Amino acid sequence: MEKRFKLSVEDVLEKQFNIDFKGYSSGEVDEFLDLVIADYQQYNKMIEELGDHLQEYERQINTLKAKVVELEGKQGLSTTENSGNNLDILKRLSRLENEVFRR
Repeated sequence: MEKRFKLSVEDVLEKQFNIDFKGYSSGEVDEFLDLVIADYQQYNKMIEELGDHLQEYERQINTLKAKVVELEGKQGLSTTENSGNNLDILKRLSRLENEVFRR
């Protein structure tokens, strides 16, 4: 899968901030970054699950396409067989009519 994001979970986890005289509270920053990391982990898990579902659906589509091709082939054969049967029936009817109307 193509990497589209600039940050990974590890990037956020390992980020070090410079401390200034009037800096942010490190506890608040750490707490917020923990939330960001949790979101990234959940997002990555969701992406993996969706990818798995997509692969399963693609397999099902390929299976169904193969069945359609198989059924279309059988339908073509049965149409040919039916036309042969119909021809046989027509010949029999013709012979029967000849016998009946000759008398």
